[in-house]
Amino acid sequence: MTALPIIVGMGGVNAAGRTSFHQGYRRIVLDSLDDAARQETFLGLATLMNLVSLQGSDLVTAQGEVIQPEQIEARFGQQIIAGTLIRKIEKTHFDVDATHWQQKLTMQANDGTGLTFTCRKRDLPTPVPSSWQIEMLDEKTAQVLIPEQLEVKVDSYRDNPIKAAGQLPTGFDPSVMYNSRYQPRGLQATIFAATDAVRSTGLDWQTVMNSVEPDQIGTYSASVVGQVNDEGLGGLFRSRMKGERVSTKQLALGLNTMSTDFINAYVTGSVGTTFSTSGACATFLYNLRAAVNDIQAGRTRVAVVASVECALTPEVIEGFGNMGALANEEGLRKLDNTDEVDYRRTSRPFGENCGFTIGEGAQVAILMDDKLALELGADIMGSVADVYVNADGVKKSITAPGPGNYITMAKSVALAEQIAGTEALQQRSFILAHGSSTPQNRVTESFIYHRIAETFAIEGWKVAAPKAFVGHTIGPASGDQLAMALGIFSHQIMPGVTTIDAVAEDVYDQHLDIRTHHYHCGQMDIAFINSKGFGGNNATATILSPAMTLKMLSKRYDEAEFAQHSAKLAETKQQQARYQQAADLGQYELIYRFGDGMIDEAQLQLSKESLSIPGFDKAVKLSVNNLYGDLAD
Repeated sequence: MTALPIIVGMGGVNAAGRTSFHQGYRRIVLDSLDDAARQETFLGLATLMNLVSLQGSDLVTAQGEVIQPEQIEARFGQQIIAGTLIRKIEKTHFDVDATHWQQKLTMQANDGTGLTFTCRKRDLPTPVPSSWQIEMLDEKTAQVLIPEQLEVKVDSYRDNPIKAAGQLPTGFDPSVMYNSRYQPRGLQATIFAATDAVRSTGLDWQTVMNSVEPDQIGTYSASVVGQVNDEGLGGLFRSRMKGERVSTKQLALGLNTMSTDFINAYVTGSVGTTFSTSGACATFLYNLRAAVNDIQAGRTRVAVVASVECALTPEVIEGFGNMGALANEEGLRKLDNTDEVDYRRTSRPFGENCGFTIGEGAQVAILMDDKLALELGADIMGSVADVYVNADGVKKSITAPGPGNYITMAKSVALAEQIAGTEALQQRSFILAHGSSTPQNRVTESFIYHRIAETFAIEGWKVAAPKAFVGHTIGPASGDQLAMALGIFSHQIMPGVTTIDAVAEDVYDQHLDIRTHHYHCGQMDIAFINSKGFGGNNATATILSPAMTLKMLSKRYDEAEFAQHSAKLAETKQQQARYQQAADLGQYELIYRFGDGMIDEAQLQLSKESLSIPGFDKAVKLSVNNLYGDLAD
């Protein structure tokens, strides 16, 4: 009997806001919400953006004025809307209108005497170039004569052609929420996202840890670019070139595996499986696949699946921009035939577009096997039937698309039909498209959906595209898609691609339903999370709704087991409501266990059968299943 991986919690943050309880999703479909949900969304965003805060029992503004939740939209609504989703890059990242760089300058003497200048002796280069003539004016000062010419680099500023990104909400600063110790922005976001995910489950995490053997908990996470801010690899690469020192932390904290390590070491305290793999834009799905496989095989019973990317630096943006991958000012002006660029609409999946828009974010999902989820009374948010990964074969351009995504999508759809039936597939399934907003992607990805829809007789196949709102977060992009899928299951509102005026003529949409406005879609049973990554890193996940998941579990468990789950679920729901209320008021209480609960290795109890670890109720069993019995003596 294969375990079904159940989604019991999800947290994080991106340009739309907090992930838990669908806050980010609700920001995207804000105009389609009822009054209560809209007010709740504005409240949560206002505290996240530090526009209001809880002091005692009162909500107060930054100016100290008491404000009621129902007054927030009128007072701060436009500021909240302007400070979320894709927008002009804020100067907290860098100045896109005056981006710093080093201009090469060759200086030549105006006469035959050469160039002469003075400097401190200690500032002379090592070794001194052979053509330089040095005369010491005193013990500390040198006069330099250069007979010919001198090449130097001087500070300069340029107008960056790429000006928009999906940034975390304006004013959101995870570094002040805990003792962040000069950590890179991506790792700060990881601490926030992991806390949000753990608390979103409504379960006591120590109880979860003690419900399974310590090595049956796994963390699966990675970044693609890594931590490229000054505190990470960015500072490591730039420091000496800028005449600064490299710190002792920059190399270690810059690695793309650090999100996994931070979750283990500072949030969950796990001693179980730790796994990191990068697959370009499919990185979240790659790690999800590893977790799903381990749960299906019984190796893991609790899985924390994550990815983080906060790479809004001039170097990364210039790298993607020089590839022609990012939407730039000139391209957008041509598309709209105007001199004024609408930064909100730079990402235009399946419309007339000119490149993708980079974003930043962190997403964390928590999965359990079905037996444990029922035993603990977990909130069943959905399930992951499987994740498929396939390459493109021989390529000429490493960034070009290929056949791999046909395999992943076709397998995912075939599996969904086998599990849920033809009627559910044809009537109640939808796609969370990769939707990168490039001219090539809109054609190639839509053609895949077109071919598969024809094959499986699907008409009006609903398509949503999160990157239109939050940009392309690279590593966690599939996590953004999963968060939107869970929101759709919960609220039954399908986000339209509101950043386009119409579907482009070269898009294969004969069997697809791509709308330019949000709409109520009714109950949905199946979501397909699709990713087409650079290098042929294709992945597709088959996600089943809570209702479909419970329907499947009813065939495995009896009424008594469901009744036991329902009784415990009531307490879980109460704890979830408490955290949601606290989070909406900005009371996140980030989990950061720096040195708290360290394990004394001298207290380990080891026998041939088991290993007991202080702080864990259950022991690690050392009797493993020998898969090579036929080869053993």
